[in-house]
Amino acid sequence: MRKSFATGLLFGLRVVWPVLSALLVGIVGLGLLVGFIEGWSVSDSIYFAFVSGLTIGYGDLAPKTFIARVLAIMIGICGVLLTGLVAAVAVKALSAVRTRDDRE
Repeated sequence: MRKSFATGLLFGLRVVWPVLSALLVGIVGLGLLVGFIEGWSVSDSIYFAFVSGLTIGYGDLAPKTFIARVLAIMIGICGVLLTGLVAAVAVKALSAVRTRDDRE
């Protein structure tokens, strides 16, 4: 069952890879833009982007300017889409494994 799930998950991720990669590039790009506006280092900018995008939001880095806050909202939307897409692919892979197991 695990091998079938992993195979289905990897196949599903390969199918949606163009969308996933666009979301990842968007998160990183927006994070770098926020970091440039706020004067953060590249590593801090990428860290902020993924912590915000995955809706963890530790609060150790927070944008101060209005435009950076708007961009942070866009990072959050991209992160929710990314998480939802991966979850949807995982559910699809799991349901395919269960359907296959029920037929056997």
